[in-house]
This record gives sequence, C-alpha cells and structure tokens, in this order.
Amino acid sequence: MDLTLVQNLTLDFNFFSGFMMVLLVNIILSGDNAVVIAMAVRSLPRQQRQKGIIIGAVGAVLLRIVFTLFVARILQIPFLKLGGGLIILWLAVKLFTDVTSEEDPEREAGTIWQAFKIIVIADVTMSLDNVLGVAAASRGNSFLLIFGLATSIPIMVFASNLLSMFMDKYPIILYFGGAILGKVGGEMIMSDTVTTGLLAPSEFFTYMVEAGAAVGVIVVGKLWVRLKRRHL
Repeated sequence: MDLTLVQNLTLDFNFFSGFMMVLLVNIILSGDNAVVIAMAVRSLPRQQRQKGIIIGAVGAVLLRIVFTLFVARILQIPFLKLGGGLIILWLAVKLFTDVTSEEDPEREAGTIWQAFKIIVIADVTMSLDNVLGVAAASRGNSFLLIFGLATSIPIMVFASNLLSMFMDKYPIILYFGGAILGKVGGEMIMSDTVTTGLLAPSEFFTYMVEAGAAVGVIVVGKLWVRLKRRHL
C-alpha cells in the first residue's frame, strides 16, 4: 500500500477546511444519485432493495473514479451534457411513471438487473459534475479527493435507504424526486458548451428552463400513467 499520501499530509487549517468542504459537497452532490437509486429500487421486491442500493452506489463511485482521471477533457466535449440532460429527463419520466404505477394489481415487480441498468445510465450522465465538484473542493489534495470518492458509497447507501423508506410512507416524495431529476436534466442541458455558445442564456432564463423541466417531468409522467392505464 502506498503511504505517501498519508505521510505527506499537513494537518493545518487548510486541510481541515478542505476536509469539511469535500464532505459537505459530497453529501449535496450525492443526493441526485440517491434519488435515482431510491426510485429505481422501489420497483424491486422489498427483500432485494438493499442489494440493489449497494450495487447502484458502488457502480456510481466506480464511474466517478474513472471520470476523475480525465474529467476536465470530457466536460469540454460538445453535446455531451446536452445529451446527458435529455437522457436524465427521459429516465426521470420513466422512473416517475414506474413508481407511481405500483398500485396496479397486474404490474410485475422489477428485477435488480433492470434497476441496475437505469442507475448506471443515470450515473454515467450525472457523475461528471459530481466529480468536478469534489475535485474543486479538494483543492488539489489527492488524499481529500480519494476521501471524497470513498465516502460516496456510505453516503449514497444511507441516503437511498432513507429516501426509499420515506417514499413508502409518503408517496408525495415521489413527486419531489421526479422534479429534482427534471431540474438536474434541465441544468445539464443549459450548461452544455453548445447551449451556452448558441443561446448565451441569462441566469433567469436558465432557472426558468430548469423549473420547466422539473414540472414537465411530473406532467408528462402523469399523462403517461393515464395512457398506460387506459390501454390495460
């Protein structure tokens, strides 16, 4: 084991402030992933949810580690965040319709593989910004960067379990979850290099698009559920 990262640590104010910043940023940024995981595993039988949550969290962190190696170059690829935002919006609608259709008696339970596919697709698109945020908070300290990536797993597992439990008790949270994912999708679309270059959107316009995406996920999801029930 390479101990140079630990041996070269300087336990000063900058280190501890960076430590707290990485932890705080990690908690905030892991929330989006936790929402996806919680909504994806909600279609699983209860005895399989914990396994799905752990698999999803580990997969998300592995993707973050990969993206950490070349995140700066990836974020400059045109249409990448635009396409990722559209994928997130599609996943948000799909997850919302899936979890709000649970009351249908003929609806089959999902499988871990189905949940895992949804989680991985969402993580691929969302992990880019997450890695960038943790990398910025670490201020070039490799130990803090590794710490941020390592603590992502327990944070996401805890948050996903908590959200999954609350979603069972308070279904209204599903609407907030769908809206959050919609907002994330809108934010990714508006921050793409192509979008900013063509539209040069103002801060107000960006907020309006994000709000419209959040509401749009719920509206489209509800209409989709109604259409599915009419064809049953």
